[in-house]
Amino acid sequence: MRHQIFFSFFICCLFCIGVPLCAVGVGNEFNASLYEKALYESKKGDFVAALESWDRFLVSSPKNAAALSNRGNVRLALGDYEGAILDQTRAIKILPLETDPYLNRGIAEEALGQWKEAINDYQWVLTREPENSSALYNLGNVMGSVQGDWLQAQELFNKASIANPGDVMARSSKALASYQLNQFAQAEQELRTLIRKYPMFADARAALTALLWREGSTGEAESHWTAAFGLDSRYREEKWLINVRRWPSDPIHDLMAFVDLEAV
Repeated sequence: MRHQIFFSFFICCLFCIGVPLCAVGVGNEFNASLYEKALYESKKGDFVAALESWDRFLVSSPKNAAALSNRGNVRLALGDYEGAILDQTRAIKILPLETDPYLNRGIAEEALGQWKEAINDYQWVLTREPENSSALYNLGNVMGSVQGDWLQAQELFNKASIANPGDVMARSSKALASYQLNQFAQAEQELRTLIRKYPMFADARAALTALLWREGSTGEAESHWTAAFGLDSRYREEKWLINVRRWPSDPIHDLMAFVDLEAV
């Protein structure tokens, strides 16, 4: 069974390779214009139009690695995971030292449940770019939610948050890993810090709801849940938390107990 991936979490992590036109070998003015059009459509999320544009561009420039990788991202966004892997692999063969196709191929491999391949691609990126926050975060997700190694996941999420301090999802995931490891005070402190700085961040509020319910702080848990549910109602869905957001098991259990008004 294929594992779903929450695209709104990772589409922003796809890397459209916007290489200067003089460097990608677009050939002529028409191709240059088509390349720019395809890149623009990709970045604004018009994936159907972008796929058509990349297809047209690649007819005349079939070995353009940047175009192949960008089309792979579009295919991934449209649910064509096998096609995405094929394009990223082709880009890697042309530019074997470019990290973005490895990272994007890893995301497509995750979508197909090809965990070993995804881990290999993320680790390859990190051998060249040890502070690549996206590779650190993605690898942390696989190590935690798939391998069950939440200690390593916590370390990877922490590194991702240091590499990119603005990555609130990495910080929230680090707190959830701490939660799973019974480091409750550490998890609560991180979640409260996130909420103070980002009061509209549903993930942190939902996680804090679960933790407060576990601790017996019912009133405050209700308050945070009202905000979390108003921001994103999917946090009440257990399957979504497991297969899509990929929370650890203990926070999920506690939040579902809260939703069902059961004692932990």
